[in-house]
Amino acid sequence: MNRFGKVVTALLTAALVLIGTSARAEITASVDRHQVALGDTLRLTISATDGEDIGDLDLAPLNRDFEVLGRSMSTNTSIINGRYSSSVDLSLDITPRRQGTLTIPALRLGSRATNSLQIAVGAPPSGGDGGNGPVVFEAELDRDSVYVQGQVILTLRVQEAINLEDRSITELKLDNAFVHTLEQQSFRRTINGRPWVVHEVRYAIFPEQSGTLTIPAQTYSARERDARRSIFDMGSGRQLRRQTEALQVDVLPRPANYPDADWLPARELTVQESWSTPPEQLRVGESATRTVTIRGLGLQGAQLPPVLYPATRGLKFYPDQPDISDGEAAAGLVGTRVDSVAIVPTEAGTWSIPELRIPWWDTSSDELRYAVLPARELSVAPADPATVPAQPAPQLATAPDIDTAATTPPIIDLGGASAEQGRLWQIVSAVTGLGWLLTLAYLLRSRRRAAPPPSTPGPAQTGEARAFRTALAACASGDAARARQAVIAWAAGLAPQAPPVSLAQVAALFDEPALTSALEALDQALYSDTAAGWDGTALTQSLRQARSHKGANERSDEQGLQLYPQGA
Repeated sequence: MNRFGKVVTALLTAALVLIGTSARAEITASVDRHQVALGDTLRLTISATDGEDIGDLDLAPLNRDFEVLGRSMSTNTSIINGRYSSSVDLSLDITPRRQGTLTIPALRLGSRATNSLQIAVGAPPSGGDGGNGPVVFEAELDRDSVYVQGQVILTLRVQEAINLEDRSITELKLDNAFVHTLEQQSFRRTINGRPWVVHEVRYAIFPEQSGTLTIPAQTYSARERDARRSIFDMGSGRQLRRQTEALQVDVLPRPANYPDADWLPARELTVQESWSTPPEQLRVGESATRTVTIRGLGLQGAQLPPVLYPATRGLKFYPDQPDISDGEAAAGLVGTRVDSVAIVPTEAGTWSIPELRIPWWDTSSDELRYAVLPARELSVAPADPATVPAQPAPQLATAPDIDTAATTPPIIDLGGASAEQGRLWQIVSAVTGLGWLLTLAYLLRSRRRAAPPPSTPGPAQTGEARAFRTALAACASGDAARARQAVIAWAAGLAPQAPPVSLAQVAALFDEPALTSALEALDQALYSDTAAGWDGTALTQSLRQARSHKGANERSDEQGLQLYPQGA
């Protein structure tokens, strides 16, 4: 290829790369809040992933319903696994011009456009200081009632009309509830023509016991910033303290018509799958990875159930460790569980993976729903003949027709010096081989001496014993919610490859009717009004019995306890 041809090839390659980059480029819009009051500010972020000059964005459609108060730009660059990526963010501080449901329209950048967004704008806050002067501190719940293990959002809001420093809020501590701190938000607000700075601290609270949950009064303290005469003046501004009212939320028990499955009270639950290899193209002996992702809005990732695979003829399943995480959305916590399994066909034919059907309780409509992943049929073809190793041809016992004289190399006599060198190399080889044998014998003998006796407890056993003592202490205290957490934590240590996240899964790890009955009684107590009077004596006895039986079974069961079947 001449020089001109090389230049043309390079230009065509660069053009294809640019076309591919442009096809993958995205421009998106997002806001920090979807519900505001008239006079509030919110942050609108426009992100472009192709490094284009986002400053040319046409903001004229936005000015119809919103006023732009400020703008800033930032660039993010990263290299992950050798892949270069960059993005440009344009941040706009905007405020609505009127009440109602307003739309942030699609904003155009060249041939592309952002997504549109809906913003609910309420009436402006009235009063302003509420009798507390230029600092207001208040607490607010997003609902008056919540199902047990469901999510309720607590918002602590500080409004300031003066400059403050050394701000602090008391730590939120609740009994019989799990608390997850959400991302803090700050914005500006105008009330009766007076500017305020608003700070919001939000918590996602998950009650573990039905009844009444009390949110104690919270305290906010700060010091008013005054003018300092010099850099050595530490300031002596007035100390301010504000306190909220105590709040109560009604915690509802689990509905009676909910099926016998993991209790999942959520705003939304979705399940989806992806495959590393199309399931229609499988062959015997090849593997494909199926990844199932479950997301719950208003749930913790630890609450989501695992994906189980029953033993199926023609298929073997090799599950990986689940990936459990918690994210955040405008409506609170978003729990995610990702289960991956390698599927290896062992026989040709058509095999079926059953339907995945997850019940959950819709807390918005207050009704039972199901997240469904349809059954999947796998058409498995026979193994590729090219991948099957050929069998070696049998060797003949005699070969009288072969002329060995023609293939045997001639023997050349190099004289006495060469013979002595050969004997020397034989001696060296013998000594070296003897040294290797002595070294191998020494290593085997040392290994036998260093091996600990079978009865020596390892670190896992020590950790299991500590978790077991914690579970017994929780049962003895009569605290049903604490006992549930401790029992699940102990069982998770026994099955680290597939840790249980519910009492039903703990019961499935053991073939113990007494333990199953005691765990069902604990589960019923948690979802009823009798949790305060729960007696842990029966559960203590069944735990001791199950643990002793397990210790005896482990000596004869090499595989131990498994939650995920490994195939047919």
